[in-house]
Amino acid sequence: MTTQTRELARAVWRQLPFFVWLVALWMLLWGQFTMLAAVTGVIVAVFVTRVFRLPAVELSGRVNLWWLFVFVAEFLVALVVGSLTVAWQVLDPRRYPGTAVIAVPMVTEDDLIMTHVAVTASLIPGSLIVDIDRDRHVLYLHVLGVRNDADLERQRAAVQHWEGRLVRAVGSRAQVAAMRAERTDAV
Repeated sequence: MTTQTRELARAVWRQLPFFVWLVALWMLLWGQFTMLAAVTGVIVAVFVTRVFRLPAVELSGRVNLWWLFVFVAEFLVALVVGSLTVAWQVLDPRRYPGTAVIAVPMVTEDDLIMTHVAVTASLIPGSLIVDIDRDRHVLYLHVLGVRNDADLERQRAAVQHWEGRLVRAVGSRAQVAAMRAERTDAV
């Protein structure tokens, strides 16, 4: 195998998860998991990756299946709890659910991890990303159910918790070490 062939194989291998994600996203958008949806998804993914050339995103090359399972399980629980909490806040006539815009500093400097954290936080009912400061690595969220400073800190801790789970699941070893160092410094 020549050096050029090896480089091409590495480039394809690095981009394969994104290609598979585009096909899965296409199938999810159509709500069909059929062979036709998969084939058209591949065609659309090839078209999108060739026409809209984006800079290559470097993955850490590491996926910890245990922490990925923990992340998905906690996320599903958070979806249910968040939905019930927001529903209760809407239906409770005695109280107005307080709102706030909070800044949440991130430990990692990786754009992909920051994006995953932002999407996760926005998908859980009760919070929505309103801005991201890439230079300072800060997420700004609009959150519901805030009545005091303790609620603000709880919301910040929740977003930082998602960052920790994502770093453990798909972050590089350096990011995991930085996360552990930050957590021990905070204690």
